[in-house]
Amino acid sequence: MGRVSQAQAEENRRRVVETASRLFREQGTHASVADIMKTAGLTHGGFYKQFASKEALIDEATAHAFNELTRHHEDEFEQHGGQRGAAQRALIESYLSPGHRDNPANGCPVAALVTDMARENEGQEARRIYTEGVGDFAEWLTTEDQDGITRLCTMLGALVLARATNGSPLSEEILTTARAALTASG
Repeated sequence: MGRVSQAQAEENRRRVVETASRLFREQGTHASVADIMKTAGLTHGGFYKQFASKEALIDEATAHAFNELTRHHEDEFEQHGGQRGAAQRALIESYLSPGHRDNPANGCPVAALVTDMARENEGQEARRIYTEGVGDFAEWLTTEDQDGITRLCTMLGALVLARATNGSPLSEEILTTARAALTASG
């Protein structure tokens, strides 16, 4: 098989990063390179032409996931006519929904990667990206009346608990209760 063009190589890399971002959020960063490449529709050997290591892929996939989160916040803001409070409320309702609970692969990287990032070395780029992303998310959630870190911790805790208890009535109760608590003041 011949060499791929530079444009095709860039497309393949993008596809691997997007696939890894989803699989890491769904399965954790222990998802294998072989599984990532297979899911992306590429050969395992092609990985080493694109990335220096799995850690380098984790770094890029984490950055990709947080870029998606930022775009989601910007989209919510635009959809609500620049009214930050309305955009925050919509985001909270979406975040604490059964759909988000049941779909971690396309969901929030804060919740999906929390355990993996706690195990990363402090010097790991992915951990730095994660920490910065958590701070940005908390800042976006801040209002005049509510601290963004408190809101994010409530959302994250509720989502993680709802995922862990999924299939029981408690899961839905956790989502409903946290959603109501966070949106009660507007």
